Amino acid sequence: MENCLTFEPIYQERVWGGQTLRSAFGRNLPSGRRIGESWELVDREEAQSVVNGGQFAGWTLHRLWTERREEIFGNSLSEHRFPILIKILDAADKLSVQVHPPAELAEALRGQPKSEVWYFIQTEQNAQVYAGLKKGVCREHLEQALADGTVDRLVHCLPTRTDSFIFIPSGRLHAIDRGNLIFEIQQNSDTTYRLYDWNRLGSDGKPRKLHVSESLACTDFEDVEPVLGTVDGEVIVSCPHFHIERWELEEARPAQSHPRFAVFQCVTGKVRYGKRQFNPGDLFLVPAFAHKQLIEPETAGTMVLRTTLA
Repeated sequence: MENCLTFEPIYQERVWGGQTLRSAFGRNLPSGRRIGESWELVDREEAQSVVNGGQFAGWTLHRLWTERREEIFGNSLSEHRFPILIKILDAADKLSVQVHPPAELAEALRGQPKSEVWYFIQTEQNAQVYAGLKKGVCREHLEQALADGTVDRLVHCLPTRTDSFIFIPSGRLHAIDRGNLIFEIQQNSDTTYRLYDWNRLGSDGKPRKLHVSESLACTDFEDVEPVLGTVDGEVIVSCPHFHIERWELEEARPAQSHPRFAVFQCVTGKVRYGKRQFNPGDLFLVPAFAHKQLIEPETAGTMVLRTTLA
């Protein structure tokens, strides 16, 4: 049986996207298209990752989850779908100021909660993100800023740097500015409420839809001036939805300490797993049954992200 699985990426055109996935990772992108997202691992009704080789070639992630759950992903997993969605984001322009609904509001709004992590793979000079609110900002201030077109003045701004990261819990107002290439690891949700879109037009020449009432209802007004994350040993984020570590590989080590799947993304250098070599930007899933097999650095300075469930 396959000791690791790889999948075909699903490219998504966005008004704020670019072609950095081609220059950074050699991806074969549609020419002239603004590719903002590559969905690297997804199990949703509207989008399915498909295994691109080996014994399970052509299988969707959902089929694997449904028919081979325990041997590939591990036991005691009851969710209807694979619970994590992994993307690469190419922000050639600003994303909208937006928020994802917290669990206690999601059902009433007919959405799904979404907490996520941004890991900054590449950042241009003066790159930044917006996250949380500045001190003293209340709902009335934000409503007035919407009327004035000055929302960005009330959202907390953070400079970004390569190999930094930030956790974006549901309810945190946020936006990505231009010049950031990001690994995004999130709950399996595609619910986003746009509060403000910089007064720009979409690809159809019309303003993109805003969700002002939903955004205001979901925004955590006590979420004030968060900071970039710090690594606790190797752990980047551990929450009820996922557990993410950053490994700076100097020698071979087992992919997982117990029979549970692990998803690896190569950040820098080259990594070998079994007979296969992976380069920056590549993703592979190590099945639960192969958790003791070694992952090895092929070059100095090899670094990977490892994602599993908490």
